Amino acid sequence: MLSITVPIFVLVLAIVLIALYFTLPKSHEMRNMAGIGAGIAIVATIVTFVMTMIISIPAGHVGVATLFGSVQQESYPAGMHLANPLYEWRLYDSRMKTHSEKALVPSQDQLLTTFDVSVQYRLDPEQAPKVLQETGNVIDVLNVHLIPKLRSVLREQGKSVENAEDFYLEDVQERLQGALSASMQEFLYPRGVIVSSVLLRDIQLPKTIQVGVEAKKQREQEAERQKAELRRFETEQKQKIAQATIEREAAEQVAIQRKLLADAKAYEIEKINAAIAQNPAYIKLEALKALEAISMNPATKIYFLDGKSPSPLPLMHIGDTEISTK
Repeated sequence: MLSITVPIFVLVLAIVLIALYFTLPKSHEMRNMAGIGAGIAIVATIVTFVMTMIISIPAGHVGVATLFGSVQQESYPAGMHLANPLYEWRLYDSRMKTHSEKALVPSQDQLLTTFDVSVQYRLDPEQAPKVLQETGNVIDVLNVHLIPKLRSVLREQGKSVENAEDFYLEDVQERLQGALSASMQEFLYPRGVIVSSVLLRDIQLPKTIQVGVEAKKQREQEAERQKAELRRFETEQKQKIAQATIEREAAEQVAIQRKLLADAKAYEIEKINAAIAQNPAYIKLEALKALEAISMNPATKIYFLDGKSPSPLPLMHIGDTEISTK
């Protein structure tokens, strides 16, 4: 932005050169040089004056003009503009910014909790003239409006919480964050500041509460560990019961099979005994089968009991040892 004093100075120089041109005699060697200089000065005056009417606002900023101390109600966005060369300019950064604040917040139990809060905000370009007229620059907006209101709302919302320990609850944090955002937006927007969000970055409870919370967490973790151990034990017992049931059923099946085999064997013996009782020749047949098996070995000696009997019973003797009979 070119100051208006530049074209004024060049214009004065042009007037001096023009006056010199008309005062010098025509034969004077400086007269023509003064005329040329006056022409150049006039052109420079016009150029510099036009340049003072052109205002360039950089990206992410908004311009506010004042005329003899009076704030112009129209703001100028980023770009090139033609404006009154007598304007004085103030540039405001309208990009998003973050302000971080740490504050001690009391709860209903009179304990102080440290809150680390971030406010994301930006200047409203359309209200920049109002900011200049009523507050000042962006730093003034922070010190006069944003920071005091944020601390006030934090204390106010903190008193709605019964115990400091409740600040760790997720629903309490969501409620506090929502209330902070709504209060800051409602308060700062009429003052030319747009608040996009208020974030709770960190919450530090008093030392006494931190110790209690840590002990409570440890107890809860131990309880969960014991529950997991109990579930594991119950699972193992169920598996053992299932295995024992399978083994018992298998043993019952084996016992049933053995009983069936024993019953079949007893039935077979019973039938054999009945057959022997009804047919004495069965014994002779079995004796002949045994004698036939014995006779296959050439080293076997055969003796008979009661050889005079029509059905003598054979005795087997292996080896050379003789058996005497009376």
